[in-house]
Amino acid sequence: MRIVPLAACLIAALIQPGAAIGLSITNRDDHDHKVTIVEGTRSTDHVLKPDATLDNVCLKGCVVRLNDSDEDEYELEGDEVVSIEDSYLYYDNPDAPTSPPAEDGKAGEGKGTGKK
Repeated sequence: MRIVPLAACLIAALIQPGAAIGLSITNRDDHDHKVTIVEGTRSTDHVLKPDATLDNVCLKGCVVRLNDSDEDEYELEGDEVVSIEDSYLYYDNPDAPTSPPAEDGKAGEGKGTGKK
């Protein structure tokens, strides 16, 4: 039967760990943060407890807003690994951009605000 080997391959592919398929945000602060994910016209709020992680959100790019502040707004592509430290968003992955955040709302390597 050909179905059994095909099914076995599909199951193996699904359970094997792989690269993140969406944005991952970890709260490294010692207090909760409200994280708002804005994808197109849809907005979703999350409360991120200390040491908690939101995985696989923002699959095609989004705006991430911290604590309802327009000053803490970041535009992300959707495949990044980032963390909240000292109430700012930082890249965690090794391929992170080396420039500071720009005024156009894109997150950078260090703390800073997005849009003003």
